Amino acid sequence: MTRSTRPRRLSAGLAATALVLTTLGAATAASAVPAAPAAAEPGPLMNYVVNTKASPGHVRKVEKAVKAAGGKVLVSYQQIGVVVAQSTNPDFKVAVRTGRDGREVQSVGATRTAPVADGIPAAPAAAAAAGVTSSDLEAATAPVPDPRESEQWDNAQIKADQAHAITDGSRKVLVGINDSGVDDAHPDLAPNFDAKDSVNCTTNGVADQTPGGWRPTTSDHGTHVAGTVAAARNGVGIVGVAPGVRIASVKVVNDGGYIFPEYAICGFIWSAEKHMDVTNHSYFIDPFQYWCKDGADQGAVQEAVRRAVAYSTDRGVLAVAAAGNANYDLANKTTDNSSPNDGTPVPRTIDANCLNMPTELPHVITVASTVQGGARSGFSNFGLNKIDVAAPGSSILSTIPGGGYGKKSGTSMASPHVAGVAALVKSAHPWFGPLQIEAALRKQADDTACPAVVDARCTGTTKNNAFFGEGNVDALDAVKRGW
Repeated sequence: MTRSTRPRRLSAGLAATALVLTTLGAATAASAVPAAPAAAEPGPLMNYVVNTKASPGHVRKVEKAVKAAGGKVLVSYQQIGVVVAQSTNPDFKVAVRTGRDGREVQSVGATRTAPVADGIPAAPAAAAAAGVTSSDLEAATAPVPDPRESEQWDNAQIKADQAHAITDGSRKVLVGINDSGVDDAHPDLAPNFDAKDSVNCTTNGVADQTPGGWRPTTSDHGTHVAGTVAAARNGVGIVGVAPGVRIASVKVVNDGGYIFPEYAICGFIWSAEKHMDVTNHSYFIDPFQYWCKDGADQGAVQEAVRRAVAYSTDRGVLAVAAAGNANYDLANKTTDNSSPNDGTPVPRTIDANCLNMPTELPHVITVASTVQGGARSGFSNFGLNKIDVAAPGSSILSTIPGGGYGKKSGTSMASPHVAGVAALVKSAHPWFGPLQIEAALRKQADDTACPAVVDARCTGTTKNNAFFGEGNVDALDAVKRGW
């Protein structure tokens, strides 16, 4: 996914284990680990993921290994066997594997290539006041148009306007906007905003519920995405695809516009523990556009993020993600010239083991972008058996901070349309889990053929091809009962 899909430089069941968020003070190297290079000069401050077996005992041993290697534990996830650590020891990756506790380490990798600039994590503040908990809104037989709804060709194209005659969505359904923050004071978002389940993950991936910390600071991207999902039907501005559901802000984009792995992992685990139904991810995880499984650091990070996504899915959350804006064939990867983007990019050869995350991870719905009329947006990534469905993403009108409205383009704008439809599916079929919602999105999508003018890149059939996947998402068919 190019940076243009992301919040900066936009072109437009497992056991219900308690979430462990442990913030520890700086640790010193342990003398009991003679093999560790204790005399090494301090290096740059770096963050790491350290993977082990998913059990409290194994995680505790790895925490000890981290401290013995001259690091500190930022956060531990016993549910998935991942510890996020920080150290200035230039030999940390070797040192953390030494000694008896180090034998519990399965893999370890740096989460970025440039030194960490995040602030020191603060102790989480008390949760904000309870969010919206009003009674269920199931039917809207005669929806009243909002003032700018007539400009929303995108909702009409996916038949969301017709679906609203069946349901505007249920208050029991919660969608996580995993993005750059949401302006909860916006008049079109405030009625549906859930503050108690919102969070800021952008300080080393440590979940922080300080009131307002999940608001946008340098980007309007998350607020725009939120409006597409669930702008309220309230006689103001626009109407979202699912205007009756609740939304929470899961801030995973820092002030520099980066989404580092520890931020994304925090967001997925938070969404799972807060029992969200759907999450939207209009980003790729920095600093690599593609994380390669056989790369030492990248492989460890790919595994840590994969575990977080799988845990979230197992806990009932459907993740929807943007395909990316590089006009790139995800099914036939050859080169990556833009990574790492936190330093000097180094052109490299890549293959199918290199994944754009989170969009290429299992059971994440990958969304391509279309223009008005349903044709593919020229910037949209594509790929046979990579794209699941398509949705409008070019020149989309939605909310921006400060009570305003604006248009943006990108697969970042396509993805929240599908997240909104998924929320409608959950509203109409509350017994559905994420895999059933995923099946519904695929089954009810409108088959879309490759362009009439032959484009060799559009491989596949009308029912499933590289440009549109299983077709353009259809909100009306998705909410009908009895299919």
